[in-house]
Amino acid sequence: MASVLVVEDDPVIRGALIEVLTGHGYAVKTAHQGFEALREITQDPPDIVVLDLGLPDLDGIDVLRMIRGISRVPVLVATARDEDTEIIRLLNAGADDYMVKPFSGGQLAARLAAVLRRSGPAEAEAERRPVLQVAELRIDPDARTAHLAGRELSLTRREFDLLAYLAAHADQVVSRKRILAEVWQQPYLEEPTVDVHLSALRRKLGEKASDPRYLHTVRGIGIKLVTTP
Repeated sequence: MASVLVVEDDPVIRGALIEVLTGHGYAVKTAHQGFEALREITQDPPDIVVLDLGLPDLDGIDVLRMIRGISRVPVLVATARDEDTEIIRLLNAGADDYMVKPFSGGQLAARLAAVLRRSGPAEAEAERRPVLQVAELRIDPDARTAHLAGRELSLTRREFDLLAYLAAHADQVVSRKRILAEVWQQPYLEEPTVDVHLSALRRKLGEKASDPRYLHTVRGIGIKLVTTP
């Protein structure tokens, strides 16, 4: 059963979407504010997001850009804005599809299924990637699990992506710009985005920037995960 996060501030519309999507076999979670949605995506990633643009705390397109900063989850935008320039702006900001209000529940369910089909096969058909072993770190890219000395690490989706990328390039100094381009796939994000996730990773690995074991910062150049901590 695919999980959907519905980001909608209107309780009536939110209730209607829950009913429709549940009836079509989706497990539905909801958020009524942008920051709440970002927290849900970070802590319990859904399979797909339905994002309304008219949120009380943030503009929906800013929420979309923030989602793209932390996740590759497919996003379908529900909008009342049907101008070409606005639709182009949404797609360029990272939307996978959009629907112009009003729309039927059946059409929404069909669009969600289509987006999930497009996002699923490439991953399903890909060859299994090798498990990465760096000293006491063991990272399984396909199972999306990471263990340190036999203990499973509780990582967000983006923290895992960052750790797996650095492990795949172990002993190489990788610039923040390259990480943003290849892990976030958003080269124009601010570089401190990487440092925020790097700091969280260090805490979970039990190390500090001042006394690193695996994650070393090379001043002015980038970041290196070392194989002999």
